[in-house]
Amino acid sequence: MAIIKPEPLSMQHKTIRQLLIIVLIGLTVSAFTDTREYLLEGRTMGTTYHIKIVAPPSADMAAVRVKIDRRLEQLNQSMSTYRKESEISRFNRLAETGKPFAVSPDFLKVMRVAGAIHDVTGGAWDGTVYPLIKLWGFGRSGPIHEVPSDAAIGKALKDVGFRHIDVSPDGYLKKRRPGVTVDLASIAKGYGVDMVGALIKELGFNDHLVEIGGEVFAAGRRIDGKQWKVGVSVPEKGAGATDVYKALALEDLAMATSGDYRNFEEISGRIYSHIIDPRSGWPVENGVVSASVIAPNCTLADGLATAMVVMGPQEGIRLLNRLEKVEGLIIVRKPDGVLVDHYSKGMAPETAR
Repeated sequence: MAIIKPEPLSMQHKTIRQLLIIVLIGLTVSAFTDTREYLLEGRTMGTTYHIKIVAPPSADMAAVRVKIDRRLEQLNQSMSTYRKESEISRFNRLAETGKPFAVSPDFLKVMRVAGAIHDVTGGAWDGTVYPLIKLWGFGRSGPIHEVPSDAAIGKALKDVGFRHIDVSPDGYLKKRRPGVTVDLASIAKGYGVDMVGALIKELGFNDHLVEIGGEVFAAGRRIDGKQWKVGVSVPEKGAGATDVYKALALEDLAMATSGDYRNFEEISGRIYSHIIDPRSGWPVENGVVSASVIAPNCTLADGLATAMVVMGPQEGIRLLNRLEKVEGLIIVRKPDGVLVDHYSKGMAPETAR
């Protein structure tokens, strides 16, 4: 999959997420038309979703929600590592190299995007990184009490890398190493946002906002004709859920954010980020506390946001400036605690209010 070259975003070209994204939710009735802004809420992928749809009063939102939940269930059954019989869990248990493993169209699409993001970021994003996550105590086995040895990190790195998986165009995956596993958590929610948005559009509702676990796609406009408003959370551990660092307008674009200020571990008296650099095997230590990416779809934005935290402001912004229709903001905390914003060239600071 080819990924993209730069095109500046103007204020009218629409824009923007963070680990938490703040959206104004609720049922709104237009004073000028007979349309309404409906809110649908629920749980999926180990988190929550909020969906706002502009529709006439005659719209059957109960039926819409049933279809949304059914679609999300399909995605969970495909890519949830918490389900033993999901596609991804069965693939991860496969111990034979070279054996074709048939996957659904959804899984195949995500793996193709995953491979493209891995390539364009030079391996800064890698969906096979779980052996390192587990080694550093961020996996299901729980925290650790000593920093892993270089030998242990080197051993885990042998099973990390998308080069260990062949993704065929006819719907099959093959392992090159028996120990390689896939965890698509950092792009699966983004893909879920895209698929729910596509479903809502197919149902005839062009103006809607879909948010799953902080990942967002905003289509069209709000009921009042204005762009959807999204707030990026304050990147501080003690910040409230509704504390806004940047408020931005979003229209016909996705936004995703990754950050390391809420999820970390203390090991041998030192704090380590939960975000691991798949290239070195070590947690990132570049001062990045938050990275938000705007892109045409949420799958891409989701993966790139994680990669930006790993790459850091210089390398990350250089990449964003090369990608078409992709913009971003990387927030760095300096040693004195001051937060510094780094913008891609098409996203001027004045777009953030």
